[in-house]
Amino acid sequence: MKAKKKEEEALWECYRRLFAASTPQGDFDLMVENATIDDQGRKHIPFMDYEILDVDMERIIKEVIKEYKVAPKYRAEAFRVSVLLGASPKTKQI
Repeated sequence: MKAKKKEEEALWECYRRLFAASTPQGDFDLMVENATIDDQGRKHIPFMDYEILDVDMERIIKEVIKEYKVAPKYRAEAFRVSVLLGASPKTKQI
């Protein structure tokens, strides 16, 4: 259970850093706070309005994995995939 809480904290921190480095720059906490709620109670965050270079996204994900010690390797990869498929900004290449 402890590992899941740590990974959830890491996921939120990763989103914070990704949106802080995106164009336009965003505040993930404010986006969640101001998100619209649909009739099923789900929050809708306009994450596709933001973009980040793919190399910057990968760098930030690796930094968060290292900082929060997300391990073993299969859990780190699952974390990476969760970020990529979650509410992260869209990516662009150089």
